[in-house]
Amino acid sequence: MSAGDIAFFEGELVPLEQARVPITTHAFNYGTGCFEGIRAYWNPEQRQLFAFRLGDHMRRLADSARILKLDFDMEIEQLCAVALELLARNGFEEDAYLRPIVYKSEHTIKVALTGLATSFCMYAIPMGAYLDIDRGLSLTVSAWRRIGDNAVPSRAKPTGAYVNAAMASDEARQRGVDEAIMLTGDGHVAEASSANVFVVRDGELVTPEAADDILVGITRDSVMRIAQRQGIPVRERRVDRSELFAADEVFLCGTGVQIAPVTNIDGRRIGSGKPGRVTVELQERYLAIVRGMTEDFAEWRLPVYAEGRGAPDGAA
Repeated sequence: MSAGDIAFFEGELVPLEQARVPITTHAFNYGTGCFEGIRAYWNPEQRQLFAFRLGDHMRRLADSARILKLDFDMEIEQLCAVALELLARNGFEEDAYLRPIVYKSEHTIKVALTGLATSFCMYAIPMGAYLDIDRGLSLTVSAWRRIGDNAVPSRAKPTGAYVNAAMASDEARQRGVDEAIMLTGDGHVAEASSANVFVVRDGELVTPEAADDILVGITRDSVMRIAQRQGIPVRERRVDRSELFAADEVFLCGTGVQIAPVTNIDGRRIGSGKPGRVTVELQERYLAIVRGMTEDFAEWRLPVYAEGRGAPDGAA
């Protein structure tokens, strides 16, 4: 098997091709599931793969499941142990991505949550850059509004809710740009289709507050904590659409996009039109942390391989 060919399904590690659900599965019909996206970073000098903030991601997965009445009996420590074993068994010696999913596995036609069977699965694949994080992205403000928390819980990651993000992201690409920024129902900045948004103005880092229908991102939290340690003031508050255009810098952050500078929004140049100093500084620090190139925030990294020997013989 090649890297990424083993999955966790129905309580055990199995070949990926065996991890299949029937078309009658409730989650397939109604989007009744939740998920996480987790990165693991390969350090070739140390021959080590580091899972980034694994426990925090699994804790948010458990929170999402509770919000959505997806009852399953795995503890955070057990979820982390399965994730580390899955990464090791796949034998990755490159950057990788984990996708754990909790979902309603009942075979029924019924719009409900309570009383339906819940299952858990997880797979891993190689993943490099999701978007170009060097050149500066072009964005558009989407016509599609971010789903409000009173419609679909913003603090969870429901599988079905991502059609909202897909509509905005597809609209952006049809317009010939990289990504979309979504507004709240009352017209304030929420987030990009699958990333949080930061604005830099007069040396201060600003990001939309949790109450503005954002996913409270783990990478977002990492950025704020790194910035605070480096003496950069950080504020969470409402952000107006026009603030994006007047900003000195704008960047996106998330598990997929990592930290990606934005240089154009709706045809308007942001700042100098090049990745800004604060953005680049945070990006460089973040990438050094996730790859284990610094001792800072070492608690965020979990090594996959024993003593940094790389993938064991017979992996995958």
